[in-house]
Amino acid sequence: MIKTILLNSRPEGKPSVSNFEFKTEDIELTIKEGELLLETEYVSVDPYLRGRMSNAKSYVPPFELNQPVQSGVIAKVSSSKNDNFKEGDYVSGMLSWKTLQVSNGEGLNKVDPSKAPLSAYLGILGMTGLTAYCGLTEIGQPKKGETLVVSGAAGAVGSVVGQIGKILGLRVIGIAGSDEKIELLKSKFGFDAGINYNTTKDMTAAIAEAAPNGVDIYFDNVGGPISDAVLVNINRLARIIVCGAISVYNNTEAPKSLSVQPFLVKNSALMQGFIVSNYAEKFPEAMTQLTSWLAKGKLIYSETIVEGFDNIPQAFIDLFEGKNKGKMVVKI
Repeated sequence: MIKTILLNSRPEGKPSVSNFEFKTEDIELTIKEGELLLETEYVSVDPYLRGRMSNAKSYVPPFELNQPVQSGVIAKVSSSKNDNFKEGDYVSGMLSWKTLQVSNGEGLNKVDPSKAPLSAYLGILGMTGLTAYCGLTEIGQPKKGETLVVSGAAGAVGSVVGQIGKILGLRVIGIAGSDEKIELLKSKFGFDAGINYNTTKDMTAAIAEAAPNGVDIYFDNVGGPISDAVLVNINRLARIIVCGAISVYNNTEAPKSLSVQPFLVKNSALMQGFIVSNYAEKFPEAMTQLTSWLAKGKLIYSETIVEGFDNIPQAFIDLFEGKNKGKMVVKI
């Protein structure tokens, strides 16, 4: 019995479960020479998947209708006719939302469950950690004593960015959507200050109060009015790292925002968007550093684990309501 989740229709605004189709097939998969059979263990759901559900031009092709959705997956090798993998190995890769699937091994990386929990390889030791490390160090160019502001700070990437900022000697301010998340940022992840955007009437003033010396680095995961408020507070030669814009992903009309040019010009500031694959050559260095910090207890991570294959679409939708603390992962 094999379960598959297909993209049934392209979302208009916020995605719903009706955009997905659940398919069950009573078939037996066989593998040929060079192939391996994979049993899905964990599935990553991430905000960027929303962009692939639209038919708009982006940095990766859109998902095809009536075809399986794909994301980061941890799978167990159920059987193998590929010399690079043996039965019982665990692998990570971009794979389909299927309980069982055949692969030729391309794009798969072995992961070691003795070094970290399997789910960590979808988060802090996977794309999440690499995104945080590469974005902050390559674009942010942090210098000890500077002030870093992180939006979406209680999310998967944001919580890691803030911790790396502290390791590198920065003052770190996190922006999140509940008092509970703000307390988590300060007590668990070591942020110096936090701002709840849902209860703060004047974000510009709140950022100025939390960052009396101005903002040197802004790691932006959300876009929209929150980012506008940060822009007003940036210092000369500030670096603005644009990782995501979850606040506008479901908009059906063009968002209205401040014109960024005056802030960039008067402060000689840099604003750069990125995707993690831009820094692929840095991945070995990043993984070595992240693994070392994790082993020494300098980095910790937070996960929201939802159980059950059929709950993957709802877990994805819940990202847009801020129901996750840290990385959202579905355990099959």
